[in-house]
Amino acid sequence: MAPARITKVFAAVNLGSFRVSAMIAGLSENGEVLVLGSGHRAAQGIKRGYVTDMQAATHSVRDAIERAEKMANASVQSVWIGCAGAGLASSTAQVEVDIGGRRIEQDDIEQLLMAGREVIQPDGRIVLHAQPAHYTLDGAHGVPNPRGLHAERLAVDIHVMLADGAPLRNITETVENAHLRVEAVVCSPIAAGLACLTPEERELGVTLVEFGAEVTTVSLYAAGMLRGMKVIAYGSGDITDAIASAFGIRRYQAERLKCMSGSAIASPADHREMIPVNAPGDLEGAGPMARHADDKNRVPRAELISVITQQLGHFTEEVAKALKGMNFAGTRGQQVVLTGGGAQLPGLADYVQAALARPVRIGAPPTMLGLPPGHATPSSSTLVGLVLYAAADPIDIRSIGPAHDPGRPYTGLGLVNRVCRAVREYF
Repeated sequence: MAPARITKVFAAVNLGSFRVSAMIAGLSENGEVLVLGSGHRAAQGIKRGYVTDMQAATHSVRDAIERAEKMANASVQSVWIGCAGAGLASSTAQVEVDIGGRRIEQDDIEQLLMAGREVIQPDGRIVLHAQPAHYTLDGAHGVPNPRGLHAERLAVDIHVMLADGAPLRNITETVENAHLRVEAVVCSPIAAGLACLTPEERELGVTLVEFGAEVTTVSLYAAGMLRGMKVIAYGSGDITDAIASAFGIRRYQAERLKCMSGSAIASPADHREMIPVNAPGDLEGAGPMARHADDKNRVPRAELISVITQQLGHFTEEVAKALKGMNFAGTRGQQVVLTGGGAQLPGLADYVQAALARPVRIGAPPTMLGLPPGHATPSSSTLVGLVLYAAADPIDIRSIGPAHDPGRPYTGLGLVNRVCRAVREYF
């Protein structure tokens, strides 16, 4: 049987603080997403989700996308990009109109969404997303598509994602300098949630913790939509730095110790196990001798795990504060899903479950045709989620009807044009 024909090709780039990743995918005629190519390289010029060196960051983006293009044997001109910094903030807004008991038509839905644009209050910030989450008919919540139904009143909950203007422009210019057009900037909790969470989890209530290299995002989902989000300037890279400082070794050695021998759970055998600081094949004397090491430059595994668990204590404290700030209580959001590169630390789910007194699982991207094994891990949740987001091509209320920027005041000719548009629409 011949493979389904690819009808659309799109690309995604995730600008992480540890690595920049790119993925090219295709959408088949039967609606299936096929990964055509992927690539990544160490991130440069990005700190805590913010661009600090545009030239270096642009080089990272260009290198990652070229590797993906080579694997896919295709070139792309535009990309969807992920963002974990730029002062992200999430909010919801609701708007309601009177239907009068008649059948709801598509025009009614469009007018409702256009009215929803007026309730968005960006307060000088840039709107990344303004999407209808679900509709309400006469008090009945969670209606996916009200068209064709009868109602007295029709309402919609709109999810709005805001970002600071200057950091966001730095991110977009970084990608544009790599000779790529930006289709949209997608906040990482939206993308990671799409890749890691089931529709049932998002409906019942779930907290998604994306444990990145230098940034952790804590997102609360309920009733099918993102209800709140907090960004913590802490990541798994801080654990690496703590290991390097504790043992007086280099970062690459600390990263290797963490990944190869680290754990979030201690065991009685840790005190008897000595682990080498240097990798097999390293030249003798490569790097400094670690503190508390033996003559073979080996350190007790118990000391390594002690440093890790001390840092994890700070991590869970920050997560708990974020949850408390979002009114994380009651039956909503009982489940916690951990994802991101830091979530791959052995024993982390058990540690966080004990610390937060909530059920915890590790979230990874779904299986997709062509997805390399290296990207089927929690560290690639945002990248895969960006591809799924691009394939879904969700509705943004700002694209409904005449163009409108709710963050821009209307004066002079702009005010006249707005009045004329209103006259044409309603008379």
